[in-house]
Amino acid sequence: MSETLKAQVLVVGAGPVGLTLAIDLAQRGIDVLMLETRPRGARPEPKCNHVSARTMETFRRLGIAQAVRNTGLPADYPNDVAYRTTFTGAELSRIPIPARQDRYTATGGPDTWWPTPEPPHRINQIYLEPVLFAAAEATPGVRIRTRVRFDRFEQTEAGVVAWAEDLETGEPLQVACDYLIGCDGGRSGVRKMIGARLSGTDVVARVQSTFFRAPDLLRRAAHPPAWATFSFNPRRTGNVYAIDGRETFLLHNYLKPDETDFDSVDRDWAIRTILGVGADFRYEIISKEDWIGRRLVADRFRDRRVFICGDASHLWVPMAGYGMNAGIADAMNLSWLLAARLQGWAGPRVLDAYEAERQPITEQVSVFAMNHAIALQRESAGVPAHIEDPGPAGEAARQAAGQTLYDLNVKQYCCAGLNFGYYYDRSPLIAYDGEAAPAYGMDTFTPSTVPGCRVPHVWLDDGRSLYDALGAGYTLLRLDPSVDAGPLLAAAERARVPMQLLDVRSAEAASVYRHALVLARPDQHVAWRGQAVPADAAALIETIRGAG
Repeated sequence: MSETLKAQVLVVGAGPVGLTLAIDLAQRGIDVLMLETRPRGARPEPKCNHVSARTMETFRRLGIAQAVRNTGLPADYPNDVAYRTTFTGAELSRIPIPARQDRYTATGGPDTWWPTPEPPHRINQIYLEPVLFAAAEATPGVRIRTRVRFDRFEQTEAGVVAWAEDLETGEPLQVACDYLIGCDGGRSGVRKMIGARLSGTDVVARVQSTFFRAPDLLRRAAHPPAWATFSFNPRRTGNVYAIDGRETFLLHNYLKPDETDFDSVDRDWAIRTILGVGADFRYEIISKEDWIGRRLVADRFRDRRVFICGDASHLWVPMAGYGMNAGIADAMNLSWLLAARLQGWAGPRVLDAYEAERQPITEQVSVFAMNHAIALQRESAGVPAHIEDPGPAGEAARQAAGQTLYDLNVKQYCCAGLNFGYYYDRSPLIAYDGEAAPAYGMDTFTPSTVPGCRVPHVWLDDGRSLYDALGAGYTLLRLDPSVDAGPLLAAAERARVPMQLLDVRSAEAASVYRHALVLARPDQHVAWRGQAVPADAAALIETIRGAG
């Protein structure tokens, strides 16, 4: 017998992107069903070592930021990025990043100045995903079915019917839903079923990656521990991430261009060479996590009622930690759009905004990541032969390499631009005013209220974060209390668009907010701004709700 279920939204895949999407949808009052092939409690793959500040802002809004920040590396473990000749060898340079116990209070270093209530957090997916899973399970409106394989779907103008199989019982499962979202990873079946094609650069790098246990490793190092430790020597370049801060590590051995097979380099030799240890060193391989770095973006993110998010829609070299984080940004963009449509206050064009907004961003970010990976490959290929030599020549080589590596990599590990600089410049839901958004780089950006940009964060005079004062729907920020906002609020109420007024009292605001009124979307991007309510307030409301 076939089991039949119903949901407003069916999410295929319960990784970090799908789980965050489900929590946000449910908090907006949407009934969500998730299907996941893995058993409940299965260990995630040891990847996604970084939660960006923008993602932490999302977790703060969802009420789970502290739970995420309370796990991962020990509270006092340095989050630094170190560059050495080997893990146990001479240190070339170090990018200082605060330990999580100091993350809210630290003022020194290259990434403590960011205008946000939630700085980044270094945590592996092994620890992050269980927190998200528990939060999703505890959220009313979310149901998760594990050990279920999604097979196919059919859609009509009225809805979607999906078919799956319970892998424990072998029984078929049928789901009737309004919308289906594929968060099912790089090999996404949903992507293939909607006819989306990936294009770009198929191979940017090959990485022989090993998750291992070595209780003795930290004791052998000559320098203080770091979250990430890169090894640069003429024999092999690689990187070691601290996973639990005690004995588990993830080691990336970056294969050379002529090493086209993961087994073309002896794994044990590479591990010992990158670590700088001899035959007496003991370690235990937990799993092999080999991967190919790519730059691929889908040519479409949607087919009518079916969407794709995260790795299902884009794959790139995980520079700046922006694979998972870009996927969560996709999910937060799509979530409020779907909720708006399902709640009945948005018009049919509202869902067109997802692809129009997110696809260009993934193209931009993927190029940043690929270009950085290529630059790093050049440095790896050019390691001086005498970099490990004693004496003045070796010391000079180490100093020069250390400075080069710092200057190149501080951009990706302190990537404020990728967090806060991106903007939507071709959305059907945004009322543009002719001013171009400021350019941004991997590590640079200019806070701006240009429509499409992230709403600039400021601290309110009462000590709250501006983001904590924003509503779940639209929020009209009023910087000048003498301006009459009534006509716009009334027009929103007539159209059933959720909108609240927030009088912004902040000494910081004057430096970045030049308009009396700024309309913040549910995803904290600017929808409109002006010195007064427009003459045709109803027309603006029609635009932002996807009906104009």
